[in-house]
Order: sequence, then structure tokens, then C-alpha cells
Amino acid sequence: MSRLFSTSSVLGAGGSKMAGNFRKVTHCIFDMDGLLLDTEKIYENILRDLIKSYNSTYPWATRMKVMGTTEQRTVSIIVNDLKLSCTVDEFLKKFREKQLVDLAGAPLMRGAERLIKHLKQNNIPIAVATSSGADSVEVKTEKHQEVFDLFHHKVMGSSDAEVKEGKPAPDIFLVAASRFPDNPKPEQCLVFEDAPNGVTAGVSAGMQVVMVPDPHIEEEQRKHATVVLNSLEEFKPELFGLPAFE
Repeated sequence: MSRLFSTSSVLGAGGSKMAGNFRKVTHCIFDMDGLLLDTEKIYENILRDLIKSYNSTYPWATRMKVMGTTEQRTVSIIVNDLKLSCTVDEFLKKFREKQLVDLAGAPLMRGAERLIKHLKQNNIPIAVATSSGADSVEVKTEKHQEVFDLFHHKVMGSSDAEVKEGKPAPDIFLVAASRFPDNPKPEQCLVFEDAPNGVTAGVSAGMQVVMVPDPHIEEEQRKHATVVLNSLEEFKPELFGLPAFE
């Protein structure tokens, strides 16, 4: 049975939510874009430029729908929602080509390297579960190999045959958990996410979720997360039974 950690209301800097009951975990699964790597603005610019080439705009409501989804799902939503004069496959081809150029050298998010190295040094199994495809991940992580080599494995939703449905479905997190050698139960895993779709996926998988959202994401879309932080620098591992920072 999972152990519960009861806390009083604890707020991080800027009013981040750290209140409630936390279960002890043994494994951690990280999203990548917007959580470990500062890529969301790059993606937004790529999509906005492509959409503009079809004489359309990229509204916030559509952006929220696609955040955290697979490449295929992102493009399908955009083409259909905005009624673009192209097929999904045509847009997807251009999207992937542009990614491989613009995403090279994306910087790490604040607190990411410190947390990953801390967990690794304390023998906590860690994995990546990203909606991106393998080619995109290779480009984005090229300059941060020292950090990303610390993960036991990476699940790439847009190119992994075992991930049948993308976020907000739970598939990617369940697949990620199953690939740890000791095959932990969902309740033993802690998910780190930035997108509402990813939070939904983690919760649906039966996992607790640490959310580090874009500041513009509304309160309603944050409420299902176990913890909401302003950055990974605020994360307190000991709340989930993990070794505390020294």
C-alpha cells in the first residue's frame, strides 16, 4: 500500500500550490517540452508561421488544445479547427522539417538539470515520456546529452508503436512505467508535466502529477495536478518520500 504524506498548506514562491496528501513514490517520469526543455515558444513560432502561410491565425484556444499532444494529433487539430487549405499530411511534413532546424539547441528549463542529477545520484529510476517523435528528440537533446543520458529510457509518443493514444490518454505514462526493470505500479510513479493534456494523462494513469504550467494557463486547468509549481527549482522531493536536496 502506498504511504500517504499529509501536509498543511504549503505555498512556494509566487503562490504555487503545494498542499494536500502526497503518496510515497519510487520512480519519476518527465515530460520534455516546456518542462525540461524551453521549447514551447519555439513550437508556437513554428506553428504560427506555418499557419500564417495559409492565411490564418493561431488562436489561444487552439494552442491549448494541442499542448502536450503528439505531432500527428497537433497537426490534425490545427488543420481541422482552422480549416486550412492543405491536408494533415502536407502540414505535418512541413512541421517536421521546420522542427529539425529550429529546435536545435533549445535550452534547459530552470531547475531541470539539478533535479535530474539529484534523482540519478540517489538511485531513483527516471524516464522521459514525450509526445515528440524520435527525430525531434534527437535534435532537441543534442547539446544536453550529459543530462538526457541519465534517464533509464525515453518513450517518444509520436514514433512509439506501443503508445496507441497520445495525451490526454494515459498510454504514454503506462508504457514508460512498464519499461522500468522492476515494472512499478502506477501509484509508485510521479509524473512531471507542464501541459493540461499531460496532467490529465498522468492522473488517468493513476499517477500523481507535479505541474509546472505556462503562466497563462488558467486556474481551472491546473486543479487536477497534485502539486503546481512555478519552476522545477521549487520541487520538494521529500514530500513524496524521495531524498531531499542537501
